[in-house]
Amino acid sequence: MSVTELSQALKRHVESGFGQVRVRGEISGFKRAASGHLYLALKDIDAVIDGVMWKGQAARIPFRAEDGLDVIATGRLTTYPGRSKYQIVIESMELAGEGALLALLEKTKARLGSEGLFDPERKRPLPSLPRIIGVVTSPTGAVIRDILHRLSDRFPTHVLVWPVLVQGQGAAEQVAQAIRGFDAIVPGGPVPRPDLLIVARGGGSIEDLWAFNEAVVVRAAAECSIPLISAVGHETDTTLIDFASDRRAPTPTAAAEMAVPVRSELVAALGELGARAASGWARIDSLARERLDSCAARLPGLDRLVEPQRQRLDDLADRLPAALRLAVAQDRQRLTQVAGALRPALVTQRIERAGERLEGLWRLAGSLNPRRMLERGYAMVTSTKGEVVTSAAGARGAGRLNLAFADGEVPVSVDGSASASASVSRRSPASPGRPSGQASLFD
Repeated sequence: MSVTELSQALKRHVESGFGQVRVRGEISGFKRAASGHLYLALKDIDAVIDGVMWKGQAARIPFRAEDGLDVIATGRLTTYPGRSKYQIVIESMELAGEGALLALLEKTKARLGSEGLFDPERKRPLPSLPRIIGVVTSPTGAVIRDILHRLSDRFPTHVLVWPVLVQGQGAAEQVAQAIRGFDAIVPGGPVPRPDLLIVARGGGSIEDLWAFNEAVVVRAAAECSIPLISAVGHETDTTLIDFASDRRAPTPTAAAEMAVPVRSELVAALGELGARAASGWARIDSLARERLDSCAARLPGLDRLVEPQRQRLDDLADRLPAALRLAVAQDRQRLTQVAGALRPALVTQRIERAGERLEGLWRLAGSLNPRRMLERGYAMVTSTKGEVVTSAAGARGAGRLNLAFADGEVPVSVDGSASASASVSRRSPASPGRPSGQASLFD
């Protein structure tokens, strides 16, 4: 036999003898190839067997496979002639009992809790009346119908649904991506940003709910800035997203009840508050009126308030005639004093003194009158513009002059040439016919 013939014979013998096996062991050397196939080994205390799981079957594993997990693998035994090895081709894989799942759950919970993802300080209050609610769930299950029905009954609200797988391979990544996608919506954009998120799934086994125990989902819920309600499974089911969310609901329907109030109850509450407000204002008004009446009762009557003023008025009325007589007497005294200063003899004397002063001032004014000077033989020289000429240079520059005498004016012209006698001296001897004491007109 050739090596190939021997290998093929061994392969047929093994596959026919072990066509269906279930093997329990601990995963070791786990590796996910780029093709999506899984390669691992199952071991116990004394032995190891290699295993392979093709991409199609690997996508249906309800949990994240990793080293150290105690699992039960179902498949068929075969050989790999290229390495002279036998191995199990795994068709399905499950954790070895609920105890193993719970142990893995506690391990993951402790690890995420140490990161502070479950701290109570991270919890935020839910909005009292959200305008937009985002729901992360399967679009075809009964969960979304129950949520929409309950919201419609309580308070109709705009709902955005992000469809995801809720179990199996890839479910955890889709749920985490949906939470982060809602959180990344920009306010005021074409898609409205939710005020509240609900992550929901119906009931199932611990394996069915395992996607909501994955670290990627827990971190997405803890880091989300939008308040989040987790509603995974039934009331008795607990997943790790419940610890990271802001509020846990026992069922998806209960999540809808937490999200919005009952509209009719709000209307009734508003009506009750309005009635209480009206009643309160009525009581305040009544108490105010009572206090006003009480204060008014303690106030004195109008007559008592006016009595002092009446008495004061009467007192002033009694004092008025005497005050008037006193004022008249004082005014009469001042009038007598003023009249004494205006006696006729005194007035006449003052008038005579004023007349004498006025006559002296008149004589002084007459002596200073230019006309009186003209009557004594002087003349006043002015230019044609009416300006007084006071020098010979000014007269020669003017050209034409007016000589003002006591009985009138005579226009004269100056040719600009000076006589010999005038050029010799500014003070020439008296000319014939001119009085010896009279000055020249051009001096």
